[in-house]
Amino acid sequence: MEVHLKDLFARFQEQFGSGPGLGPSCGTCLLKVEGAPPAFIKSLFRAAAALFRTEPWKRLRPRHMFGIRIGKDTDWSNKKQLFPCAQFIGGDGGDLGFHLFKSEQDAMRMTGVRETNRVPNVEVLRVLFDQEPLLSPSNKRMIRSLALESSGPDRFPAIDVARCTSTGGLRFRNPTFEELRYVYAFMKAIALVHPLLQWADDSIPRRGRFMNFEPFIETVDVQWPPEVIKGGDLVAVTISHPTSQVYEEKKLVSASAKCLEPPKEELPPAEAMTNWTTLRQCAMCDKEIYGDQSLCCGRCRAVVYCGPVCQKQHWKDAHKGVCGLYRAMMEREEELSIKIFIFPCFVENPCKWLETKGVHQKGMWRRKCNCYSHCPYGLLPVKTSGNSEAWGGLGDGEYPPDSALAGYLNGSSNPTLLSGWSEYYNLRSLPLSSPVSAILSHPLTVHHIVTALAISSKNRLIKGKEVIVHYLGPAGELDWMPAFAEIGHLLNGLGNIQMVMIGPEVPSNLSGTFSGISGRLRVNMVRGMYQEQAPYLSSPHVVVALNCGLENYGSWESAIDLIKSMNVPTFFTETSEISCANAKQVLRGAGLHISHPVTPNPFRSPLQNQAPSSNLPSFSNGFVFGVNT
Repeated sequence: MEVHLKDLFARFQEQFGSGPGLGPSCGTCLLKVEGAPPAFIKSLFRAAAALFRTEPWKRLRPRHMFGIRIGKDTDWSNKKQLFPCAQFIGGDGGDLGFHLFKSEQDAMRMTGVRETNRVPNVEVLRVLFDQEPLLSPSNKRMIRSLALESSGPDRFPAIDVARCTSTGGLRFRNPTFEELRYVYAFMKAIALVHPLLQWADDSIPRRGRFMNFEPFIETVDVQWPPEVIKGGDLVAVTISHPTSQVYEEKKLVSASAKCLEPPKEELPPAEAMTNWTTLRQCAMCDKEIYGDQSLCCGRCRAVVYCGPVCQKQHWKDAHKGVCGLYRAMMEREEELSIKIFIFPCFVENPCKWLETKGVHQKGMWRRKCNCYSHCPYGLLPVKTSGNSEAWGGLGDGEYPPDSALAGYLNGSSNPTLLSGWSEYYNLRSLPLSSPVSAILSHPLTVHHIVTALAISSKNRLIKGKEVIVHYLGPAGELDWMPAFAEIGHLLNGLGNIQMVMIGPEVPSNLSGTFSGISGRLRVNMVRGMYQEQAPYLSSPHVVVALNCGLENYGSWESAIDLIKSMNVPTFFTETSEISCANAKQVLRGAGLHISHPVTPNPFRSPLQNQAPSSNLPSFSNGFVFGVNT
């Protein structure tokens, strides 16, 4: 009986729709759209989720028509705007979503008092926020396979094009790739614009009364996601209400021209942020704001603001002099991205990223988010000493074995130098879906420094001697000893390493402990400041400080003076180019010469981090440089 009722309801909804909509679609799926890569489908779902969170249905009704202009007419295949009119449906009940029409006349003819009228031979592009049980099987499979973002509790966007036949029936088709680009730009723009609508002076909010808005027209810049950039990476989107609101051509300046060639003394235009949904922080006033509600500098796209007032003030106070530098750094984002891996490498929310890999709150991964911040570094509870448990229960073959690397030597007296992650994963027979590089970045960066950058240390290892490494400022690494064992395995018979981890985060009950992590690596932990503890330690052959943040910590001053007096090869890593630039100034101010220039670290983490107020490319151990080398 229940199955019969379910089928009856489905047929009723298909025939009569729900609320002001046209009913569910019939089998459309974005994976069938020619030219639409999965990455763009993910971007579409993120844009839809950002729009859904602004809750436009609280104020907007179908009779509130919006005019749309996206870029220039010549940007589109028929030399005209694809769907220049929009309305939101569902505010009075029924399906939540919006309709895009090819003309205002079509929109007016199809907008009824209670329901959407079925007008023959009129196409409407629909985005409906359906509950998951109502989605077609193909859409459900697509959402699961691509791990697409939900718009709200159990809601996902369904996108199709509906056409009424001459007999009053409905036909559905998949949108084209070009139409999807149009929808994407509209969703990004309207999410920013519709909250700015103001009630008309003669409108008194009252239950059941249709409310009018003041005439409105606004142009915002929308950034295309990287997978669909065509011509320029920005597009100017103009939203007007009502649709007859006069559009002045002079307002629509080429987005790329505004971004690339702004007048030298004028403020660059503000630009709508990309699909970030986490909290960001204004670079000027430190106000927290959701990413999709933020603005960034339209020239460099690197600095986050809560609004145009803060952008203008920051331009005058600080940003004007560095905007060009930031822009150059942003242009290197593509070059710095490590694209060999087949897991998401942009991290908005660490917990969610870990959940996608099935390792959240497990093993060593507990230090990749803040869920265990209450537990002191180095003291995470350990259920078992097994290597699988340490790697969060990853399957066999998805993490490096706790054993030496057979055949690592190539027959000569010199070790085979690893060029980067591709070679390492191949050497360890790891699948490119394995996320272990996010943790192994620390130990393999140390291995890279000792075997490739610090020549004196490399020569000692070749001769079978010991290399003493002073590792400054450990924190989460104190719980990653199973990962650091890989350093010893990769030496494969060439000397050994004694690593002394020194820093204030070392727990008191671990300070002074000495353990053999592997046959070729021993680690000693010492609590305290380096300049205070160094006199009691064996002299190092190399000093290492990873993700050091030299410009942020006043306590580095004495440590840098000590490094200068010891004249020992010292290598630093920083997360971003701007951090490297600031660090170099600190070192030069202390009288140290940068003898190993700033270079991208081949063993940087593939995960791109998101700083609160900056969009600059940032990776754990992203860049390496050195002094006294």
